[in-house]
Amino acid sequence: MERNVKVTQNVSLGVLWMIGWLFSIGYLKLGFWMGVLAIFVWPYFLGSHFAEIAPG
Repeated sequence: MERNVKVTQNVSLGVLWMIGWLFSIGYLKLGFWMGVLAIFVWPYFLGSHFAEIAPG
């Protein structure tokens, strides 16, 4: 008995996450350790940055 196995990899979400992470490091001018922390919480860094500059 032979089986045909098809493996599908979906990497689009991972690519978007990596782009967002790199954008955060560059745009917010994060240092090395803050950049490492941004691997996990980059949306927080962006939100806190834009909350500081938002009028209101």
